[in-house]
Amino acid sequence: MTSPREQLSPKEIIVATMVWEGLTNPQIAVILGSTEQVVKNQLRGVFDKLGVWSRLELAIYIASRGGADWARTLQAGEVAPPAMATGFAARSA
Repeated sequence: MTSPREQLSPKEIIVATMVWEGLTNPQIAVILGSTEQVVKNQLRGVFDKLGVWSRLELAIYIASRGGADWARTLQAGEVAPPAMATGFAARSA
């Protein structure tokens, strides 16, 4: 049996982690070179797979499972975008 985390695609993991870091959908879209609607669609999938209902619940889910370490467990071969490597606090300073 796979864990909910293992059901997420690499892109969903990246988007979920950026939400945990405090980024908005428009900010995530810019970083990923996507649209806000695509980000919303990815988050809908994340919510369904993890069984959460809101961005706050998603952030709590990730924080309770290691926070930044949760994102570092991306599937083999997937590289996190630079924004994730620096952390939200460093970017907003």
